[in-house]
Amino acid sequence: MKSGIHPVSRPVVFRDRTANTAFLMRSTARTTRTVEWADGTTRPLIDVEVSSASHPFYTGTARVMDSAGRVERFERRYGRTASAAR
Repeated sequence: MKSGIHPVSRPVVFRDRTANTAFLMRSTARTTRTVEWADGTTRPLIDVEVSSASHPFYTGTARVMDSAGRVERFERRYGRTASAAR
């Protein structure tokens, strides 16, 4: 790796305002806001709207609809049966 061309990576707090949780991880993102972390140090803060704590895919609250259900709903809606399509 060439020296001097890569951005500086440092610990940054990402706060999910929806789930009211915070994550400390390394990032190159820049911010002017700071927050005091649990260990008493002041860290840069970035607020996010969605994280693994609030996204339906990770929390298990997402609705799953199989493709067979969609076909049956289409056939019910438009009055077409599977035998008539052949």
